[in-house]
Amino acid sequence: MKRPRLLILGGTSEASELARRLADDNRFDPCLSLAGRTKAPATPPIAFRVGGFGGPEGLADYLRAEAIDLIVDATHPFAERMKHNAVAAAAQADVPLLAIRRPEWQPQPGDQWTVVPDMQAAVSALGENTLRVFVTIGQKELAPFRAAPQHSYVIRSVDPPAPDSLPPDTQVITARGPFDEAAERDLLERLAIDVIVTKNSGGDATHAKLAAARGLGLPVILVARPAHPAAEAVETAREAVAWLEAWLARRG
Repeated sequence: MKRPRLLILGGTSEASELARRLADDNRFDPCLSLAGRTKAPATPPIAFRVGGFGGPEGLADYLRAEAIDLIVDATHPFAERMKHNAVAAAAQADVPLLAIRRPEWQPQPGDQWTVVPDMQAAVSALGENTLRVFVTIGQKELAPFRAAPQHSYVIRSVDPPAPDSLPPDTQVITARGPFDEAAERDLLERLAIDVIVTKNSGGDATHAKLAAARGLGLPVILVARPAHPAAEAVETAREAVAWLEAWLARRG
């Protein structure tokens, strides 16, 4: 029997873990799709492609052309457009879709969070007084901070941001998680950070900065997640494998 073809929309630790779990599983024929935003992504242990699809219609065409049997949306919680495209394309091509949606971070005793709806609101929440700001939001959404040049910024991202997207007083740190709490606390103290701006991405890889901020009594401006389209969903790669196994059993 032909192995079912599985398209994984990736870019997250869950996508990477799912690829590892399926690498030696002869029951499926998986392919990992990466958006291409990271310049040097780790090479996955399964077949992969890099680049966009051209909206929901382009993705639906790809699903048909490649005879994809299943699609797993393991994109970043803030990849709002891709999530909507995936749901629409799966419906157009009549391909079952599963979403992996990691839980949001929840405040703990001692946290000083200000939750805002978007990046412009995060910039406004910094206020007028000069602050030393640690920004960990990725490299594509930094331009709004140019509207608040009174602050001093430390920006951490996997790849260096475009220079024209940066506020005037900016230090860039390129690094890839996971990070541990002790190192994060040391970094925040060494750089004399006053406030952190980040997204509610959830997961373990970058949670350490929140624990470090809690221990140091630092405030955090947290950008809330966008709304996700309705879809059957699990929280982990392990649960995704169980879902795939159940689908295979139903298929006979």
